Amino acid sequence: MSVLVARIQASSRRLTPARADILQVAPERLVMLMLVIAAGVALVLSRLIWLGLMAQGPEGRDALALVPLRGDIVDRNGAPLARTIDIWAIQVARHELANDPADLAGKLAQIMPEHDRAWYYRQLTSGPRYNYLAQRALPETVNAVNALGEPGIRFARVPERLYPQTVLAAHALGPIDASGHGVSGVERALDDQLTNPIARARPAMLSLDARVQAAVEAELGNAMTSFQAKGAAGLVLDVATGEVVAMASLPNFDPNRPPAIANPKDPFDPAALMLRNNVVQSVYELGSTFKPITMAAAIDSGVVGSMARRFDATEPLAIGGFKIKDDHPQRRYLNIPETLVHSSNIATARIADELGAERMQAMFRKLGFDTRPDITLKERGRPIWPVSWGRVATMTTAYGHGIAITPLQLASAYAALVNGGIWRPATLLRLAPGQVPAGRRVISPATSARMRQLLRLVVLKGTGKKAEAPGYRVGGKTGTAEVATKAGYAKNRNVSTFAAAFPMDAPRYVVVVMIDSPIASAASAGQTTAGWTAAPVVSRVIMRTGSMLGVTPDRNRDVDVAELMPLLWSAPGDADE
Repeated sequence: MSVLVARIQASSRRLTPARADILQVAPERLVMLMLVIAAGVALVLSRLIWLGLMAQGPEGRDALALVPLRGDIVDRNGAPLARTIDIWAIQVARHELANDPADLAGKLAQIMPEHDRAWYYRQLTSGPRYNYLAQRALPETVNAVNALGEPGIRFARVPERLYPQTVLAAHALGPIDASGHGVSGVERALDDQLTNPIARARPAMLSLDARVQAAVEAELGNAMTSFQAKGAAGLVLDVATGEVVAMASLPNFDPNRPPAIANPKDPFDPAALMLRNNVVQSVYELGSTFKPITMAAAIDSGVVGSMARRFDATEPLAIGGFKIKDDHPQRRYLNIPETLVHSSNIATARIADELGAERMQAMFRKLGFDTRPDITLKERGRPIWPVSWGRVATMTTAYGHGIAITPLQLASAYAALVNGGIWRPATLLRLAPGQVPAGRRVISPATSARMRQLLRLVVLKGTGKKAEAPGYRVGGKTGTAEVATKAGYAKNRNVSTFAAAFPMDAPRYVVVVMIDSPIASAASAGQTTAGWTAAPVVSRVIMRTGSMLGVTPDRNRDVDVAELMPLLWSAPGDADE
């Protein structure tokens, strides 16, 4: 361009003044002409692009929205648990209609037969200036309506939250409300992150494993159906990190269509019960699952110095106007392994009496039993803590009566019992490799090693036999407690719990299963106790998920319990608590 202008200017010096003037302005005209051409080309290209997007329909225009209005949620392996997708709304601006409403109504009824011609005619001719013709239209429907060429019909993308796994991990995830904010679960806990324009570009990765979650929900659901139970809870917890790998609560719901609560103030509203997360919101007296905790406190404090030390369980223990009894009394002195294997309330109460209220409370406080559970979620139940810590409360809390906590708190406590003695807060967020939350020491490594032996012995020889999963070296404890009501303890209802860890020679995971108010069935031989109801569920969960969790079954490995076996005076019967 500069060379051309120079040549024109040079030649103009040899021409007549008039001709020279013409040539002098030629460069400016040429530049203007080229700009006009460039603008025309740009206009044509933009029009072609727009037409191309229109030809693609809503899917093509969707490409312009690179970041969703609410971030995705995925499991620890990247499997989608919650996503935001665009749906299409079709709206009419009645004052802008160019075609005959009667004719247009007939065409709309053909395209969208969910309503008849009369309905569309009313939408086109009456009511507000802006009426919806469809609020959840498919892309092909949008294309068909757009092809009618009616300028008064408008199309809008509307974000919608989708839970592609439907009911899977519903309570952990939680639904969102009409304004697009989380109501409960992770949706509520991470609401700021999920709606932040920058943070939401990356999905929130949870500690949950969708495969393990599905197995826990399936086995828990089968048990709840079989025993016609009121509710149930189950979870799998990493003993080293506190990561929750599975969290299931029943009854369940679909977060895509959460139930509407008729009366928010009614705690027995069916929808409210369905939305309640029993793992972290509901508190229960968890019975004999507390006995290993009491035993650990006694061993760690030096109250129990020898596994051979025996405690009188020959008859019920009278205290505070009532008697502490054993469901399956041995009527003899019991040593430490026998106390757990036979699940003796009497012997445990005597140990707690020696331990004392101060040390018992200290143990429970170190495990977080006096506060709401430590977890990512905001919906957390408040434990029921004894008002007075007299001698009776000290004895009864030792075997899980008179104190109520959530199943999650029990799982975190068992993790500390077997992982070397460190309690760590639970989390629903996946941690980076090597990232371990700060914890606090609850018991010594030596006491933890002893507890691994004792818990394994309960499954090998005691009330937890039905929790065994061959090759996975399961250890744990049953717990059956009468349901506490305003009128006292219900004699015909109980909460059945099994708390387990595996593999006990090198613990990796804790599994807790709780069944609320099971009804005896043929599957449980007419029993409702934990050994017949909850323990088999734990066994099936471990058998289904062990390999998914990276634990290879090995029948040639186990915890060495050789020094404890001679202390079992006789093999237990079918006693089950």
